[in-house]
Amino acid sequence: MANSFKFKGVALATGSETALLTAGSDETIIIKSILVTNNTSNTPTLSLDVADNSASAEYTILRTQTLAANTAVEILSVPLVLEASDAIKATMSSPDSTHFGISYLVIT
Repeated sequence: MANSFKFKGVALATGSETALLTAGSDETIIIKSILVTNNTSNTPTLSLDVADNSASAEYTILRTQTLAANTAVEILSVPLVLEASDAIKATMSSPDSTHFGISYLVIT
């Protein structure tokens, strides 16, 4: 088994549900941090869902979190595990400029 620490940045400017990170078919991902930065003077809301491939279901892990203007917030207080082919998805209430910084461990 190989372990690799990684970072992924995502700039989101859409109100549509968007996959932020997807585990490969042969890997497990442990997300340690999701830092979300609202780069505008607006106050959009954020929802996060996990698409659980093995259960063929989607689960909400954060529902309508309001993002204060021009601030950053850490979303996770405990690690989040994505198994093979699982994905974490974000939905914004408006197409504002929002950046996600995701720090994670990949186990293959």
